[in-house]
Amino acid sequence: MLTKQILLGSLFSFFLIASIGCSDKNHYTPHLSQFIAFGTEINLIIYSQKAPQSQKALENIQSQFYQLHLDWHAWEENGILSQINQAIKYQQAIKVPLEVKNFILKSQVLSKQSNYLFDPGIGQLIRLWGFHSENWQGPPPSKEKRQTWLESRPSIADLEFNGLILTSTNPNVSLDFGGNAKGLALDKAINILKQHQIENALINIGGDMSVIGNKGGDKNRPWNIGIKSPFSPNKPVARIQLQGNETIVTSGNYQRYFMWKDKRYSHIINPNTAWPADTFASVTIIHNNATIADTAATAIMIAGKKHWQEVATQMGIEKIFIIDQNQQIITSAKMQPRITIISNNH
Repeated sequence: MLTKQILLGSLFSFFLIASIGCSDKNHYTPHLSQFIAFGTEINLIIYSQKAPQSQKALENIQSQFYQLHLDWHAWEENGILSQINQAIKYQQAIKVPLEVKNFILKSQVLSKQSNYLFDPGIGQLIRLWGFHSENWQGPPPSKEKRQTWLESRPSIADLEFNGLILTSTNPNVSLDFGGNAKGLALDKAINILKQHQIENALINIGGDMSVIGNKGGDKNRPWNIGIKSPFSPNKPVARIQLQGNETIVTSGNYQRYFMWKDKRYSHIINPNTAWPADTFASVTIIHNNATIADTAATAIMIAGKKHWQEVATQMGIEKIFIIDQNQQIITSAKMQPRITIISNNH
């Protein structure tokens, strides 16, 4: 199931690696790992002839994911993100690691390209809507509270660097990277696999996936990923083929939401209106960079029918599959050869 979940919940993990016979004539053995991180299930599969390297890669990925959760969880008190938000709140400078600086800088660029529809500086707004907790419930925030936030309009654009020293011109900025932190994790996992000379693998973080090589190590077997309906989660809508080194990410309004007076309020908030995005039900992106794919899926969800093409062009996104609130499918030209529609009745 392709869903998008913001980092939440406690991090509990167990590690399982299994060798399950030979998958094909080339004797590529599948090595499996399953654990819990980012509040969701992580599944990895490597097809390799090198068992020790495969195990080391899987162990390294699990360790990195654990650290990423601690660092980038929006309300993890000991994480670097929490420390940054506290410094911003009290208008203090803070020194950050180079890797953190680079991710913030990349997110600033992506935010600008999205016309700031994707904006990790809106943590206060996410909290205002009640999505900084494990239990989401109404009522929606009042018009007055939303307007007060909009008057300040904190943004990741309000952050500045002097070397590794981070400051903000707006004390109301509160960073929340739920919109692209899973993309960062997927990119890291792919890099780890390549460092261990792994050529065929799939990483699945709660439905967002990155692949390298081919299924079973067989060049004639591409990875085929199912897309389920946002209206009937047990019902497949389409099948999408991934080639080589690619990521597929879906953003949807059906996974994290609360109901209030018979109306659904999604966690995907438009920072320019302080109101949930309500045009599209789901947006699926294919790209060779997971962070970009993760970011773009959120931005295009918010852009809606009027502006999604503009945002996609600015972000360099060409492969897009959309299901709108009327259950209509929109497919970009370059996505069409990759996708097989299973059911139009979803």
